[in-house]
Amino acid sequence: MNWQKKDIPPELVKEISSKYGCDLLTASILARRGYTSGGAIRYFLEDDITSLHNPFALDGMEDAVERILAAKDEGEKVLVFGDGDVDGITGTALLAGFMESMGIDVTWRIPTGDEAYGLSMDAVEDFAAKDGTLIITVDCGISQFTEIKRANELYIDVIVTDHHEPQEELPPALVILNPKMKDSSYPFRDLSGCGVAYKLVCALRYAQTSELYNQQICLLNTRPANDSWIIEIAKMRNLMITRTLTETIVPGMVSITNTRLPAFLEGQQIFVWDAQLCKQTFASLFGKGVEIGMLDISSQIGKEIPQASGLSLLRIKELSKIAKYSDKELTELDVFANLFTSYAKLRENRAEKNALSKEENTDIQLAALGTLADIMPIIDENRIIVRRGLESLKKNPRHGLLQLLQKLDLTGRHFDTKDISWKLCPVINAARRMDSAQTAAELFFEKNPAKRDKLAAELVSMNEKRKSLEEDTWVIAEPLAYKSLKEFDEKLAIVYSEKINKGVAGLVAQRIVRTFNVPAIAVSLGEEIYTGSLRSARGYNICSLLEQCSDLFLDFGGHQAAGGFSLNANNWDSFLERLGKIPQTIEFETQSAEECINIDAELPHDFLSPDILKIIEIFEPYGKDNEHIVFLSKNIIINEINFVGKPDAKHLKMILEAGKFKWPALYWQSAERVHNKEFGLNDKVDIVYNITREYYKGKQTPRMMILDLRKSQ
Repeated sequence: MNWQKKDIPPELVKEISSKYGCDLLTASILARRGYTSGGAIRYFLEDDITSLHNPFALDGMEDAVERILAAKDEGEKVLVFGDGDVDGITGTALLAGFMESMGIDVTWRIPTGDEAYGLSMDAVEDFAAKDGTLIITVDCGISQFTEIKRANELYIDVIVTDHHEPQEELPPALVILNPKMKDSSYPFRDLSGCGVAYKLVCALRYAQTSELYNQQICLLNTRPANDSWIIEIAKMRNLMITRTLTETIVPGMVSITNTRLPAFLEGQQIFVWDAQLCKQTFASLFGKGVEIGMLDISSQIGKEIPQASGLSLLRIKELSKIAKYSDKELTELDVFANLFTSYAKLRENRAEKNALSKEENTDIQLAALGTLADIMPIIDENRIIVRRGLESLKKNPRHGLLQLLQKLDLTGRHFDTKDISWKLCPVINAARRMDSAQTAAELFFEKNPAKRDKLAAELVSMNEKRKSLEEDTWVIAEPLAYKSLKEFDEKLAIVYSEKINKGVAGLVAQRIVRTFNVPAIAVSLGEEIYTGSLRSARGYNICSLLEQCSDLFLDFGGHQAAGGFSLNANNWDSFLERLGKIPQTIEFETQSAEECINIDAELPHDFLSPDILKIIEIFEPYGKDNEHIVFLSKNIIINEINFVGKPDAKHLKMILEAGKFKWPALYWQSAERVHNKEFGLNDKVDIVYNITREYYKGKQTPRMMILDLRKSQ
């Protein structure tokens, strides 16, 4: 393997350390991973739920909320239609459950049995027959043009909540909530489908609990500038700045009626930080006869944010976390707006806690599951969603998840993103793969604890059957993958057979990716309809492949890392012919994983103490685009070697000596290297590795997971 440690300027590391208050090792890892802006670094060094982006920043959110509130007021029937995977099921449970708590007449539906992905014509027409008037999709809908057009013909409004890549032509929905929309103003595009549903629920809850919902307010501030004063105003609606105005006024030189202020402030609620100063300023600028109705909100904000109490906006700016992480120089008005937003969110959170029972306050658990199951990047606000979701899941699992955690022996013990991704999510997904997604969805809606326990047991049993089916299918798929690699210039692998069950096609495609490190397609050949799953590798955008064949599909969709399609059997030959030309267009962003290990930091022996776990914790949770930290250490002594594994001892369990400490270490698939005398007992070696934690009876022990090893020079 090729070991690479990216060179970074020492002055950049020192700048990050100084500006953001972190140690040099953390700063070097951030810099080496390309996180150098305050906006990116904030989500690693801070853990404040108020840092989640405003849901009303999603284009169309206010329209969606208003339509749902109207449905409640008019007693309309509403259908929440979600996809049948973990992301879709958790999003459906989250949104439909919350709307039910609002008193809305809501039902839910997901594809079952042989039904295709996404909103179906049957679902639309069945709902119309029941006099339904509003459908909300979850984790689907962005490509359902025909079905949504039919809904409109039947006088049903459709709100699409989705996170898949939009096609050129958008469906004729009333509202589309999707952070991947072209020209979207939302600051983060990689929410999961459940994440988008979570944002809608947050907006609905704000509308239910906040007296500020849809209220237009103005924040006004005055500050001196040489021989003049600057008056700056921000209009806000749902905690979003909609307009700003800045006027520079020389005292006594102009009448207020000759400025833009009266028109801008007319009919507004005006909040200020220091009313006495603002009134004095207006009197000096325009005369004592000019009065502006304003409310000093500094004392109210000070009660919620004590560290801001009694300070000027200028002083608060110097202490502000938001200012510290801002990539632009903040004005006093920016600081005021951030303070007001934090104040409103804290009041909202308190109102939410008062309104909800302990058992009900678990929405973020579902959002975390959807994020991990759909392999969303663990950066930006996804870090808060996953971190807070896992913390909540450990303390107080919501119904349905509690029963699954019990069946998987995960209750009362430490678990992390890997446990959720590899143990919990596959059990929920197994239902869809075994043509019974309804079973998983029912688990989250079932009110009876005994029935929930039975459903959880059924899911665990389905997952065991899924594992067996996957292994049987891999026996068929592996030789087909080897053959197709040669046909597609070692850039693509496709396997297809009537023996490939469509329920495990995605898993087979992912296994091909892990085995060959190229994009993969696995296709289940039905009698008339062929169904395919795609998975990406090495940075290739799988959507570009789908788009090149879009005219052949019945339907298709996905995001950069994964996708799916269905097509008529009579289009199959044309599809294969089209695929034959695609390798010429494939360009990979990254080298093969077998060729290169990217090192985040080199640790001298003095750093190899249990304190290194503090660095590990800063970068948790781990996942896509935030893999476990890779360390390099040199001249490590092998004190002990044991061979482990069944039926053949292919792995090594070692004790490594580094300065004052000895470290337990695991090195998978490496026993042969010892047999070949590449290294042995008492050798000095250089290693690249991750550091993990083992938990036993509540005690944690650090352990090295060796990725590669060489004898020291």
